[in-house]
Amino acid sequence: MTTYLETAARVIRTEAEALQLLAGSLGPEFQKAIDLVLGAQGRVILSGMGKSGHIARKIAATLASTGTPAQFVHPAEASHGDLGMVTQSDVALVLSNSGETPELADLIAHTRRFQIPLIGVASRANSTLLRQSDVALLLPPAEEACGNGIVPTTSTTMTLALGDALAIALMEHRRFTPEHFRTFHPGGKLGALLATVGDLMHDDLPLVREDTPMTEALLVISQKGYGVAGVADADGRLTGIITDGDLRRHMDGLLNHTAGEVMTHGPSVIAPDALAEAALAEMQSRKITCLFAVQDGTPRGILHIHDCLRAGMV
Repeated sequence: MTTYLETAARVIRTEAEALQLLAGSLGPEFQKAIDLVLGAQGRVILSGMGKSGHIARKIAATLASTGTPAQFVHPAEASHGDLGMVTQSDVALVLSNSGETPELADLIAHTRRFQIPLIGVASRANSTLLRQSDVALLLPPAEEACGNGIVPTTSTTMTLALGDALAIALMEHRRFTPEHFRTFHPGGKLGALLATVGDLMHDDLPLVREDTPMTEALLVISQKGYGVAGVADADGRLTGIITDGDLRRHMDGLLNHTAGEVMTHGPSVIAPDALAEAALAEMQSRKITCLFAVQDGTPRGILHIHDCLRAGMV
């Protein structure tokens, strides 16, 4: 008797083999689809019914988050007024395994009537959807993972992967950077990991001059609450840092010293436009709790490891 694990492994192998077929089937039509999207002045309108609709929603979300404006339009709702969302400046990307889904008829007709570019994705070359499409993306023949062809599994996996391939190809063409990505992902852990030091740092700097008496430097450390003080030269350039370790090392006669005599020279610093994730990694590797954000040698802010924790980075 087949075990659950054997069934699961068979399903995954079946879908993996289908993805290999899909990768090998890509050709000029895929390039044409990319060109259509790049040439559109508006959005990519995704649509599909049933399981294809769920995949269409995900592809729309992936496109929108990677620099290609996109929107999902439900085909049934489209027939009751939402066709007005699909304009001549848009390009439609319509999904249907059979290519004969009746609920798509009005949407397809709308694109033909108003000369809206249509990219169709289906498994049947002679289907209505692909025959009507300006660009037909044909899924390669592959059995559904259920074994009897009734549960959309392999077909939806291939369609989702094809959507990801379109999104990433467009993203790379647009030179979409992590900073751009963060613009559309300000919340959650992903947004936190893509935050910059400048987004999280404080500008109320615990800063003293090299000739500042330690009596005053201790007050600054206490008042600012970061547990450290940066030390700057006469030109305002950061030259050192005073930490609790420095205080312990100079405990004998501490109050008779200046900040420049107690400080650690050449502290670790980071640029304000660096990713906060890089700052966190630096603090963790060096077992420190603060980093000064420095630009052209001048301190612009300070980042504490607690700022990273509050932002949800760990």
